[in-house]
Amino acid sequence: MNILYCGDEGISRGVLVSILSIMMNGEKHTSDFKNHTIANNRGEKNHTSFRPNYTFYIATIEYKDVKPFKKETAEFLDGLVKKYNPQNSVKLIDATKVFVDNLPSKNMGSYFTPCSMLRLYADKMPELSKLDRILYLDYDVVCRANFEDFYNMDMAGVEVAGVLDIYGKHFYRYHGIFKGKNDASRSLPKNEQSKWILKQDYMNSGVMLFNMPECIKSRMFEKAVKKCGERWMMLADQSALNKVIERRKLVPRKYNEQGERPRKDTVLHHFSNNFKFWPYFRVQKVKPFEVKKIHEVLKIHEYDDILNMYNNLESKL
Repeated sequence: MNILYCGDEGISRGVLVSILSIMMNGEKHTSDFKNHTIANNRGEKNHTSFRPNYTFYIATIEYKDVKPFKKETAEFLDGLVKKYNPQNSVKLIDATKVFVDNLPSKNMGSYFTPCSMLRLYADKMPELSKLDRILYLDYDVVCRANFEDFYNMDMAGVEVAGVLDIYGKHFYRYHGIFKGKNDASRSLPKNEQSKWILKQDYMNSGVMLFNMPECIKSRMFEKAVKKCGERWMMLADQSALNKVIERRKLVPRKYNEQGERPRKDTVLHHFSNNFKFWPYFRVQKVKPFEVKKIHEVLKIHEYDDILNMYNNLESKL
């Protein structure tokens, strides 16, 4: 499985937690959470010889005041994942040239760092462009269970698979109102393809499965980069992707739980910003490597095995 993170030096702690969670929970199934037993894909519990193979890619840049993801940190993470399975690897990608050659100029000063848009250049990175599919994860995504069924789903004719944004789905629709047969209606039953449909389709970009051949064929990445270069957007990369994806596949919320607490069936828990209204309106921001906040603000202790391992390794980043 090909996993992609994008960012500068500042994401190293989050990537460590995220990778540890995949290594430690990648074989768990949601049905096993209660008794914490582990089962592999064949349903055999406590079987340790089977391990999924992961290739983790980290795309970064060295541009102006952006400090790139450290080569030494990538090498440390590579050694770490190989301890779980010698076939695992971590590969650092220097995307500076492709980024500078195609600057998203209108969004360089946004709330997020320029590195947040690096996934939009996947088609121009030789390490990624020839792959069949890539699972992009934000650095604040924690794995709670095996996600091979999501990764290996049927993606024929589909560019991107993902989960609706818990807030944006109520306000944005890019292929939501339509009539007749078009790209947006292909996934609907035939008896609905000729009707006017109001359909939620605004995806959160923190967890996205890219079908690379289809994305390149439709020039999806090129179109997204162009939009980021021509027009300012509040959530530049997410907005651009939602605007240009022609054929998307929406999957259950459990593959990108954006709420502050996971549900029983959550597979990938995304620690995105959450709006809080009581006793006053605020944006609550807690990241998975902020151990004290995880315990005291969110009252979550189920990740303590991961966080204990993180505490032991953080100094080596």
